[in-house]
Amino acid sequence: MNHQSPIRSTPDPDILVERIRSIIGTVALDCDCRQRVNDALGRFVEMEQQREIRRHLLSSRHHRAAIAALIDLLSELDDISWVEADRGVFVEFAHLFEDISEHALNGAADLRRMGG
Repeated sequence: MNHQSPIRSTPDPDILVERIRSIIGTVALDCDCRQRVNDALGRFVEMEQQREIRRHLLSSRHHRAAIAALIDLLSELDDISWVEADRGVFVEFAHLFEDISEHALNGAADLRRMGG
């Protein structure tokens, strides 16, 4: 199963700011105004970086919650026997393990992105 992060990714704020700066660079602004625009753009980048960090933290928490729910489902493994008549049940449990693995990898990737 493919479980994507519940929160959409957004473009890199640094790229957006560079685009804006290149456009502003073509406009005749006095030095004070240009500096104020550059300061505002710098603050925008900082705010967007913080927003991205929060987004990754929320996403990793989502993956943790999904893993917890899947582990709860896996507890039913204790109720089946090796002589289970419906062999398909073992495939279903295998899928649960695969889903846990995928959520773990995605959660780890989110946390790595937060680390820099």
